Amino acid sequence: MNIENILNRRRFLTGSSMVLGASMLPTIASSALGSSQNNVVVNSDKSDHIVPILTGNEFDLYVSEKMITVNGKSSMATLINDSLPGPTLKMQEGDTVVIRVHNQLNESTSIHWHGLLVPYEMDGVPGISFAGIPANSTFTYKFNLPQSGTYWYHSHTGFQEQTGMRGAIVVEPKGRERYPVEQDHVILLSDWTHRDPHNLLKLLKQRSDFDNYHLPDFKKLLSDIAATDLEAAYDKRKMWNQMRMMPTDFTDLSGENTFTYLMNGKTTAANWVQLVKAGQPVKLRFINGSAQTIFDVRIPGLKMKVVSTDGNDVAPVDVDDFRIGVAETYDVIVTPTGDAHTIFAQNIDRSGFVATTLATKKGARAVIPAMDKIEWLTMADMMGAMGANGYDAKHAKTEYDFKTDMRVDSARINIDDPGINLRKIDRKVLTYSQLRSVDEQVLAEQRKPTREIELHLTGAMERYIWAMDGVMFKDATPVNIKPGERVRITLVNDTMMNHPMHLHGMWSDLRAPNGDFQVRKHTIVVQPAQKISFDTTGEAGRWAWHCHLLYHMEAGMFREVAVV
Repeated sequence: MNIENILNRRRFLTGSSMVLGASMLPTIASSALGSSQNNVVVNSDKSDHIVPILTGNEFDLYVSEKMITVNGKSSMATLINDSLPGPTLKMQEGDTVVIRVHNQLNESTSIHWHGLLVPYEMDGVPGISFAGIPANSTFTYKFNLPQSGTYWYHSHTGFQEQTGMRGAIVVEPKGRERYPVEQDHVILLSDWTHRDPHNLLKLLKQRSDFDNYHLPDFKKLLSDIAATDLEAAYDKRKMWNQMRMMPTDFTDLSGENTFTYLMNGKTTAANWVQLVKAGQPVKLRFINGSAQTIFDVRIPGLKMKVVSTDGNDVAPVDVDDFRIGVAETYDVIVTPTGDAHTIFAQNIDRSGFVATTLATKKGARAVIPAMDKIEWLTMADMMGAMGANGYDAKHAKTEYDFKTDMRVDSARINIDDPGINLRKIDRKVLTYSQLRSVDEQVLAEQRKPTREIELHLTGAMERYIWAMDGVMFKDATPVNIKPGERVRITLVNDTMMNHPMHLHGMWSDLRAPNGDFQVRKHTIVVQPAQKISFDTTGEAGRWAWHCHLLYHMEAGMFREVAVV
């Protein structure tokens, strides 16, 4: 789908380079540049680059193309202030901030302030909230900060986010922190590829499983035969073949062939290190700023106390692991006990990881754990509640005409599922059912909705088409909400993939299966064959609503929300 043409036809995303037909971002090996080492601004394989921290209420951000090195290879990246990731912006709740974005590119750009409640004209989505920032020009964002917590910012133009344009935001509260600690540090997770993202999207459209690292093979068949018998193993594969689906369809792009995973811009080899004091609690602000990767995070040997998600405080929950969808944030408090502890984040499909160090002694490094084993997707992941009772070919969802798309007959409504590849591990894993907002103002805002909107998250994997209600963005009309209207939105995931859904400009107040308020978030991961409901209150303006897997958004899972 040529989104740029679509958006231009509908006055969207003027001047961006989102599409397959647009000029390709080059991948340039350093050897082809002669004295190119002078051009390398960031080397993610070395530990000497420190992400800048900018503090105050007035900021200048410079967007440019520069060379970076990852895994010994240099490529062009889209950087902010010559840093990967961009500078961490530290702000104060209640302040009015002014941010001047200087576009030094030869194409349009933008910055979206993910999770911050700003006027829609300042939201940074080209074609919806503004026209974008033209090449070689400056745009000034100005907005008040009515909130505190951990957030982030990123480009909303084409694949610039994939090529490096992202950074952390920390908004400090006016008063005392609910869970005060002496130290807190940002941990920004991301995925980097030397491959052209436009070509990656093209490959996905040609063969959506080209990067599936765990395709069922003969070795797995022999293992299944040994575990059960020949007939059972054969029937299992026959079922999946009939449905034209993959039991290992966890992610579209893997860490085996495409992505290198970074933590604060560093590879595992570079070993980003944060020195802390033994026995003293420290807050780690985790941000998943990747384009396409869902991470599972743990610090072996340490319990993590989850105290906030998406900038909103929650009742503390002690866990060993948590899954962080693209664009989500989690604040956790840990108390280091040894010389060093490994911060370990593995891809949802277990094809790669990134590890860094929390150390109480200089030069110390802990053991890096092995990745967990994978599971196969279940009938519940494919068919919802009905699938839990076994496979029924008559009622199984299949791919058919995209106007109607795939449907789950009976979506599961539980939110206590840690998700695929976390269900069988012998550790305590965070689930949405454990997250409970505690802020009195948030609790006071939970009035009953007057209307419900239900939308299905749909996709045709063989053609790599993603949509909402079977309608791609190019053909969709806006979702309409009135200013101040309280609406319950129900999302039904008719696909076998997780979708982190982000509604701009408004909070998403997640409901428990019985309808009670659970937790306030800005991004909610909807699992395969799952039905999720949240309440929101209309904020005047034109807003984006989309899956935060960048390639899914580019392939059609995007809507405009008009609050007028």
